[in-house]
Amino acid sequence: MSGENLTSNDHSRDSAGLHYVYPVVSRRAGGVSVGINLNINNACNWRCIYCQVPGLVRGTAPALDLVLLERELRSFLQELLHGDFMQRRVPEEARRINDIALSGNGEPTSAEEFAQVIALIGRLRQELALPADIKLVVITNGSLIFRDTVQQGLRQMSPLNGEVWFKLDRASEAGMQRINDTRASLSKVRENLVTAISLCPTWLQTCWFALDGVAPDKQDEDDYLGFLSSLLRDGINPQGVLLYTLARPSLQMEAPRLSALNSQQMEAFAGRIRALGLEVKISV
Repeated sequence: MSGENLTSNDHSRDSAGLHYVYPVVSRRAGGVSVGINLNINNACNWRCIYCQVPGLVRGTAPALDLVLLERELRSFLQELLHGDFMQRRVPEEARRINDIALSGNGEPTSAEEFAQVIALIGRLRQELALPADIKLVVITNGSLIFRDTVQQGLRQMSPLNGEVWFKLDRASEAGMQRINDTRASLSKVRENLVTAISLCPTWLQTCWFALDGVAPDKQDEDDYLGFLSSLLRDGINPQGVLLYTLARPSLQMEAPRLSALNSQQMEAFAGRIRALGLEVKISV
């Protein structure tokens, strides 16, 4: 597992030379995130225009080799805990394991074995006596949460210090089609989000950026705030919002049209969200 030092700007899936497992230094987490890439075929059921996956295609995760995944994850966690990977590859200020994250190169809940993967992680946490504060995170667009196997997995995550990071980049159907290239209905997004919140602590994860030099307008903000307000009125409480802007170049055809927002723009929108009583964590 030799190689260059890891930085928060490099989320390469082959940084450890493994099939499914890869480490990243997470700017949001402030430590090492142990990534698990279930979508090694670069397939996703959405096509977000800011996506950094090369050769992204529409589709689902392929069949998983659970034996290989378990071997890789066990070995790499042992290396982080007892080897010298941290000293060799990770900046001193980030030498801690923050989380195990199912993210990767597509929608992780599209894997048929999703619940089995969660169970596997649970077994390894116990076997390796991982510190209790290490989180288990699923980063998802939420579109497949209606599936029984996905709900089973999310239910298992809750006692494992689990969190769902549920993508909500825009809260209108036109906005989702423009940013995520999906025709998902807002009512279905809400239904899936409500299910996620009922099964496991859930954060909304929102990418806020300029398109063709124009920042999201007041209507975009109002749509988003209205969506959150309707949840809170109904007693449905996400943990908060993970609000971030672009940090690395998109690898989609829209890349030249995208640009990051500055901290003042991000703080202004975050302030409106906080006024609803929700926590907001900003990454710029």
